[in-house]
Amino acid sequence: MIDLRSDTVTQPTADMRQAMVQAQVGDDVLGDDPTVNDLEAYVADLLGKEAAVYMPSGTMTNQVALRSHTQPGDEVFLEAEAHIYYYEGGGPAALSGVSCRLLPGTGGSFTAMDVEQALRPSDPHFPRARLVCIENTHNRSGGRIFPLQTIQDIALMCQQQNLSLHMDGARFWNACVATGISEAAYAEPFDTVSVCFSKGLGAPVGSALVGTATQMAIARRFRKMFGGGMRQAGIVAAGALYALHHHRDRLMEDHLNAQRLAIGLQGIKGIVIEPETVETNIVNFAVPKMQAKDLVQDLAQRGIAVLATGPHKIRAVTHLMVNRHDIDQAIEAISGSLRQP
Repeated sequence: MIDLRSDTVTQPTADMRQAMVQAQVGDDVLGDDPTVNDLEAYVADLLGKEAAVYMPSGTMTNQVALRSHTQPGDEVFLEAEAHIYYYEGGGPAALSGVSCRLLPGTGGSFTAMDVEQALRPSDPHFPRARLVCIENTHNRSGGRIFPLQTIQDIALMCQQQNLSLHMDGARFWNACVATGISEAAYAEPFDTVSVCFSKGLGAPVGSALVGTATQMAIARRFRKMFGGGMRQAGIVAAGALYALHHHRDRLMEDHLNAQRLAIGLQGIKGIVIEPETVETNIVNFAVPKMQAKDLVQDLAQRGIAVLATGPHKIRAVTHLMVNRHDIDQAIEAISGSLRQP
């Protein structure tokens, strides 16, 4: 099976598994796990921040960030199809008691003016605006990149309006590789950044939240409250640490494979796709004359796994476990599926 459902399906390489087997461990909740400590120090330094906290998932790092920045009744600004709003189980309301103010985006991006125009007057009738969240890259738009200059403009506006700024960087590493912008430069405007190790980097488990030492002390408390305190977590942290050292640069291969897939799909009758929007490793396409679920089922029989994201929409994601030959096979299978009566 050539699995293009998500980059979350990646599995540890042999060398990564060996690093995990040899990992030194301790009790992370007590601060005694040397491998977790090394991972947190490394990722904080990489992003130019003071500290980091390792957690089981990106959903947890995002939700801990929201809880750390806000009080119940506050308002959080998000792009209308942001992962935090769309895919995290109603977490902002359930865990932080905040309301989401949704901004219409273009390719997952919005501007400082969009936020300013949505701000309400300081009045007891209205919730208190407290936090702006940016997703980079943006999942539902197809891995689109949030431009750094736009982020810097938003950060300046946030400073002027006394708002905090958080990045959902589940595929932050892809944005850095695609643009050539360093992790520290991309992270600099933000108060907190969530980064994931278990997608394109290929580690089995985990994400980290980074920020100031004071912010991360608060985050560590909420991690515990939300049930995210782990014990001998160095076994999985070693996989993340290995991935950071060895798998970041190779993300460009995934981007090239995604572009190859997009261009190949463009030549298939019955598919609607815009290859120029494929900026990283996610390929969205439409089959207007066919039910997406039917195509997914047929492709599964042909050894290709993709996801239906709408009645006529499909998502395919390239990653560590997929090579150029796999992409060519996928294009051939999709073409064959659409040609059949």
